[in-house]
Amino acid sequence: MPAEQRREELLDATLGLIAAEGYAGVSMEAVARAAGVSKPVVYDLFGDRGALLRALLEREEARALATLAGVTPEPPAAGADPDDLLVDGVVAFLRAVADDPTPWRLILTPVEGTPRAAREHVERGRRAFAAQLEQLVAWGVRERGGPPGVDVELAAQAILALGEQSARLVITEPQRFDPERVGRFVSGLLRAVGR
Repeated sequence: MPAEQRREELLDATLGLIAAEGYAGVSMEAVARAAGVSKPVVYDLFGDRGALLRALLEREEARALATLAGVTPEPPAAGADPDDLLVDGVVAFLRAVADDPTPWRLILTPVEGTPRAAREHVERGRRAFAAQLEQLVAWGVRERGGPPGVDVELAAQAILALGEQSARLVITEPQRFDPERVGRFVSGLLRAVGR
């Protein structure tokens, strides 16, 4: 098997172990066993547990950011309706979460024993996305003509919190909280806020 393909297989095995047992369940031996390879294969590709976890975090962060970039166009198209853009973005994000909940579970509902480096990694990504969201909110308020006096920074933080909590609900109770239900809720909120 090519090294890059083996690397992805080992990272997938690590992700599965974390989802099932938390970070405490991740050892080089456990990853090797889960992937059906010998321990030296894992050591040859990653060196140690720290390097393995860093590689997993980097991969999952890149995937999460790619997902977020796909649902938050930058800059918005001329004439785009900010309300539709927000609703469509929230629904698209939640569909991505529903389609592949394991990495999002680790990002949004960290398990006990999550290493500090992992928490810091997630927080850096959250801050970067909040800054991008703040720019979109400022654009949206301008485009929709209000409401006047909106604190753009707080509005972006509120949208981020709503998105994260909605994603947690989609992960933990998918039958009750599907992406379309959340989209209808967000659409209703926006209609209630005057332009």
